[in-house]
Amino acid sequence: MLRRQFLHSTALAAATAAPPADDDAAWLRVRKEHFSLPDWRAYLNTGSVGAAPNRVVKATNDYLAQGASYATDVYPRWGYEAMEPHRAALAKFLGTSKEELALTHNATESMNLIANGLDLRSGDEVLITDQEHPSGRGCWFLKQARTGIKIREASIPIPPRTSEEIATAVLSAIRPETRVLSFSGITTHSGLLFPIAQICAAARAKGIVTVVDAAHLPGQVPMHIDSFGCDVLAASLHKWMLTPPGCGILYVRKDFQSKLWPTIVVDGWQNSKDAIKYMQLGCNNRAELEGTLAALAFIEELGAEKIYARIHHLARYAYARAAKFPYVKLLSSPNHELYGGMVAFELDRPDYAPLWTKLAQRKVWTLRGPKIRISSHIHTRPSDIDLFFDTLKEVFG
Repeated sequence: MLRRQFLHSTALAAATAAPPADDDAAWLRVRKEHFSLPDWRAYLNTGSVGAAPNRVVKATNDYLAQGASYATDVYPRWGYEAMEPHRAALAKFLGTSKEELALTHNATESMNLIANGLDLRSGDEVLITDQEHPSGRGCWFLKQARTGIKIREASIPIPPRTSEEIATAVLSAIRPETRVLSFSGITTHSGLLFPIAQICAAARAKGIVTVVDAAHLPGQVPMHIDSFGCDVLAASLHKWMLTPPGCGILYVRKDFQSKLWPTIVVDGWQNSKDAIKYMQLGCNNRAELEGTLAALAFIEELGAEKIYARIHHLARYAYARAAKFPYVKLLSSPNHELYGGMVAFELDRPDYAPLWTKLAQRKVWTLRGPKIRISSHIHTRPSDIDLFFDTLKEVFG
């Protein structure tokens, strides 16, 4: 039995070996063999929710069916259990220790656990940026309404050309009353990659708590949490890491855990020696975590670095196409090292509605609003990006 499993795993790994970043034909085969996306769908919105590979869907469904049968003596749940193998696998991939990692459902939940768990008093200041996701802002404004803290925004130059511009904009906004600095690792509206380690090091040297909203980091760009030097970090896995929806993590640095209260607890929480106390949330669907392990295996077999390279290759292609339109204002940096797989822009047009109508007719799915965002993953075809921009040209000239 074990031999058959080994041979199956070995054969699968060989079959999923990732091609070079610019080999469009080979990546098209990866899409056809490993994703259920139909040919007619141009999916350009991984930044909201990713498309899980077939094996991830199968692992999730298989575990759900097995759990319903109670064929094993293990509860088909999580929410009370330590889930150490799952935390260990994720910690290894994300560059930290399992003792500092808690399982959650998404970055929004994790950000709220952080904001609610910090002891802040009236007059204390939380510094955020003007590029934060609504969920990365909302938790702090709830804290303000309840406790009287102050919130101030650092203005980020858009588009920046260097990491130093970003770091200067954030760090120059710190004041003596600043107690917490909360910022995105990659911004949701512009795809901008912040110099996380540089910002955290400077802020912590001033005694400021550092919070990283890393909703877009895992799976989009290489990351190593321990190298960031942050106190806490929130992330979603169902965007770029190809997991089922509803999978996230909360990182709490070991020597900071005594300073962050858990928000939802079960009896005995005070005896917990690591980040597990932040994930005892009551009964949850463990099948999603089995799907997460399948997603990790898929990424590792393809090769994470090759996935990052393909994602970035497609984003650069999208940037180049967008730059050709005189009425497109690019929000992403002209320095390609400051973005991963997302390119964002605005249009110098008063009404976007005709564009949304035409894109819907052609089954092109992207983030819609005043800011348009193209999110590319390994299942994205260059023709998907072309279809978006060809439609843009047809509508607006």
